[in-house]
Amino acid sequence: MLGIITGLTAEATIAQRLGVAVRAGGGMPEGAEAAAEALVAEGATALLSFGLAGGLMGDLHPGDIIIPDAVVEDGRIRPTNAALSARLGEGTHGMLLAHHEIVATAAEKAALAASSLCRAVDLESGAVARVAAKHGLPFAVLRAICDDADRDLPPAAMAALNEKGAIAITRVALSILSHPLQIPALIALGRDAGRARAALVGRVNQIGVGALGSVL
Repeated sequence: MLGIITGLTAEATIAQRLGVAVRAGGGMPEGAEAAAEALVAEGATALLSFGLAGGLMGDLHPGDIIIPDAVVEDGRIRPTNAALSARLGEGTHGMLLAHHEIVATAAEKAALAASSLCRAVDLESGAVARVAAKHGLPFAVLRAICDDADRDLPPAAMAALNEKGAIAITRVALSILSHPLQIPALIALGRDAGRARAALVGRVNQIGVGALGSVL
């Protein structure tokens, strides 16, 4: 059984089209770890980190797919499973950085790109990689770029999610009321997130229901 871990419930809805077990971790490493452990307890024999990522390199744009060869967390490199990754289709390779908090500014992204040599960053894949290593299971990552290396995230984006990985409408509204000048940036980010989600939907449709089961 393949277990898929996402950050957002919206991402989980997309991943469920693959017809495998899916859990949303709420968008933070701790939740992703708990979701991965729960899937292993339910019988998962391989894990896939699925969802959105931030670009660290300038050649990645919203909607681009990244299928990394390895995940880097706290300086430790954990290679992804080549056979499972190959079944995910075409995408940018290289390394993905597992970070422990949202990378909000272009300056932070540039610094992380220089220090880690990673092409993109997310919050869940490091936890998925650790759980896979703990249980001796293969894992892979399928992510779509949402915010590119040049984008600063507006304040509302930092408060957008609740602990279940759903949009916290009240928190977003309060942030907008406090910082109304962020509205154009928030609209642009929403547009890019839409591109990323559309890319994930397209890739899931290409992979097809049940197509990943034969890897395991």
